[in-house]
Amino acid sequence: MECKELFSKIECLLFVSGEPIEIKELRTALEMTDIEMRSLLGDMQALYESEKRGIRLYITDEAVQLVTNPEYIDFVERFFSPPQEKAISQSMLETLAIIAYRQPVTRGDLEAIRGVRCEYAIAQLLKQGLIEERGKRDAVGHPMQFGTTDAFLRFFGICSLSELPAIDTEPLDDSA
Repeated sequence: MECKELFSKIECLLFVSGEPIEIKELRTALEMTDIEMRSLLGDMQALYESEKRGIRLYITDEAVQLVTNPEYIDFVERFFSPPQEKAISQSMLETLAIIAYRQPVTRGDLEAIRGVRCEYAIAQLLKQGLIEERGKRDAVGHPMQFGTTDAFLRFFGICSLSELPAIDTEPLDDSA
């Protein structure tokens, strides 16, 4: 199958979906290897950028999605009413940061680190799709473990957890 036809098929699926599609699903549908698919997606991404198109590919480790070109955000905002963003409280942000850096973690892990209860923050982050359940820990009571989602990556505009800023693990010097 020629490259242009593959581009068109992928573009069609992404447009119709409106949501991120897992790269492995695209690979299966088009009977391609991971290397071939990622190379093709990279070529598509470069083409969209070089032609200054109104859409771009947003590629994470696991999924790909059609998104608007950020160069045209002012035009889009003028055309549409600005969307209402879901608020993330300070406690939710702290909880999310711990999950992002230490995943998979349990509610008990979070509460031990934060020193406060985290049920509400976890429930809200699950509801917003920023975290997900990642199975149960093999420990007494088999507590649920949590990790971040692709929605988390998109929310913060990163493609991979490796893009998170490094954290300073040095203890603060209180003597100064």
